[in-house]
Amino acid sequence: MKPPQESNPNVIADDLGTRLQLQRKAYLADPAPDYAQRKADLLALKRMISDNIDALIEAINKDYGNRSRHETLLAEIILVLDGIHFAVKHLKRWMKTQHRQIDFTMYPGARNRVIPQPLGVVGVIVPWNFPLQLGFVPLTYVFAAGNRAMVKMSENSRHLTRLLIRLVPDYLPADKLAFFEETGEVGIQFSQLRFDHLIFTGSGATGKAVMAAAAKNLTPVTLELGGKSPAVIAPDYPMQTAVERIMFAKQFNAGQVCVNVDYLFVPAGRIDEFVEAARAWVGTHCPDIHSPDYTAIIDQKSFDRLTASLADAEQHGATLVNLSKDQQPDPVARKFPLHLVLNTTTDMLLVQREIFGPIMPVIPYQEPQEVLDYINQRDRPLAFYPFTKDRNLQTFYLDHVMSGGVCVNDALLHPGQHDLPFGGVGASGMGHYHGYEGFATFSKLRPVFYQARFSALRFLWPPYGKLADSMLSIILKMKK
Repeated sequence: MKPPQESNPNVIADDLGTRLQLQRKAYLADPAPDYAQRKADLLALKRMISDNIDALIEAINKDYGNRSRHETLLAEIILVLDGIHFAVKHLKRWMKTQHRQIDFTMYPGARNRVIPQPLGVVGVIVPWNFPLQLGFVPLTYVFAAGNRAMVKMSENSRHLTRLLIRLVPDYLPADKLAFFEETGEVGIQFSQLRFDHLIFTGSGATGKAVMAAAAKNLTPVTLELGGKSPAVIAPDYPMQTAVERIMFAKQFNAGQVCVNVDYLFVPAGRIDEFVEAARAWVGTHCPDIHSPDYTAIIDQKSFDRLTASLADAEQHGATLVNLSKDQQPDPVARKFPLHLVLNTTTDMLLVQREIFGPIMPVIPYQEPQEVLDYINQRDRPLAFYPFTKDRNLQTFYLDHVMSGGVCVNDALLHPGQHDLPFGGVGASGMGHYHGYEGFATFSKLRPVFYQARFSALRFLWPPYGKLADSMLSIILKMKK
């Protein structure tokens, strides 16, 4: 493995600056790669993953302490490979010059076009929870748009980062793609570089700092910031089905998912029914938290935060429901059983901040308006999960609750739909990637006006007289 990079801030800045200059020079020498080159870059990304699946899974497993192999395959390896396939399939259409309408009244014979062109060098800041997915999905659209990329990985992804640093020269040149390990100062220096676009996935607090640093260079940003994503079970929806889908989502990656269900509304009078169904599901599907199928909490700090949050909730009067029978949180293995929290109040830490773990507050409600009032008094979430078969109620929730994305009658699935844009709104982020919107995010959709051989505007040149008056009068009448 490559040793950690030098942690001296000046050395880091010099190294990052040198790498950026290398990529900038390469971009200026070839600012508009054709379809064949972009396809080749995407297929190189795909080979980097498919040639090294076992090594990548093992590196992520080491970073977590224990990460379910199946979850890595499903949410990272397969999703990335499928996303690259989708981009290659649609790339030629995305790259086409777009024909736009011309105002023939003023400009007969002229043409309007929009040409998608590469921005240049894109910076990508990747979190630890899905480091392959949240690194390589943006890279898919960065490369589809014809750009080059520098990628800063998380300090909690050291094994994976060092593996990628070692692998990438076998697939793509340094002036096309470079990975960087976080050693304490890299993120700060990285966000201050004069990129042509910067995409960050992580916490809201760090996102604000990244955006402030980027603003000094007028670097546009895409921010995916997570947040407290709610779910609501309507009275008409089958409780057993809702439990199965919500609990699967909540246990996935031990709840460490930015779009996971953070809290749940259940019809008043049916809380006990939900709790018992959830307990039964966990007993069948997650009976042992020490199983390799059950993912560990990423680090001790996060484990301690979850433990403290439960203690705080209990201190403030909450009822804690450990769904894993007699199994308790294990600080050595950093395994944390699934918990429900009942009787929550607004002064609890679990209610105030994103949980990012296998803990879910359950809130009773009588009418949909109560759900709206609760959600809309808080920051706009990254995701929203209404469970109802009533089309009118679905529309009611969609119209009245604003979120980054929505999954109706399930959870977590919408970011895996490659033809849907993905991104937050308000405090949960800004901008989109995935699908055509991802291609557009990392492109300059450049408007070009082509004047005709003869310009009718010559009749409106000064000094203005009767001809200009007559022409403008005719045009005005046509526009009314």
